[in-house]
Amino acid sequence: MMNADTIRQLFEYNYSTHRRVWDCMEHITDAQFVEEVPYSLGSIRNHIVHLMTVDSRWLGRLQAAPLTERLDPADFPTRAAARQKWDTVEAAMLAYAAGLRDDQLFESVEFDMPHRGGLKRHLRWEILSHIVNHGTEHRAQILPILHRLGAPTFEQDFMIYLWGKG
Repeated sequence: MMNADTIRQLFEYNYSTHRRVWDCMEHITDAQFVEEVPYSLGSIRNHIVHLMTVDSRWLGRLQAAPLTERLDPADFPTRAAARQKWDTVEAAMLAYAAGLRDDQLFESVEFDMPHRGGLKRHLRWEILSHIVNHGTEHRAQILPILHRLGAPTFEQDFMIYLWGKG
């Protein structure tokens, strides 16, 4: 059964695995960070900025707050600039997950997605699960780019994360 502890565990997996990607990025240059790649969103930076934007906007929807503006990749010319914003987004997401109660997971959240057909409604746990899945999707796109650039990479499977926790 879905409960708040499960969501917290999934969020900790998601963000701790993102932090491992940041560790891998220590092995590339800022020029490589912004280098265009002919796949998906392009550069590693573009993927990171996309994740920050999307996570922040989902958090706004979950909190019934005004949506943040989409971030502009040009505002993050270096890994350090992106990491500073990343840490803020990550802290907000983990704080939200820390305060979740089981009963909230089954509340319906309504929001507008004009580019996806208008008004949508999902259970809170569905949105939270999507955030984790979306993070996995983009890590799976970033890690091969890092590998191509000669940075160390790793397996990001949830089960491997659990085994590492003992």
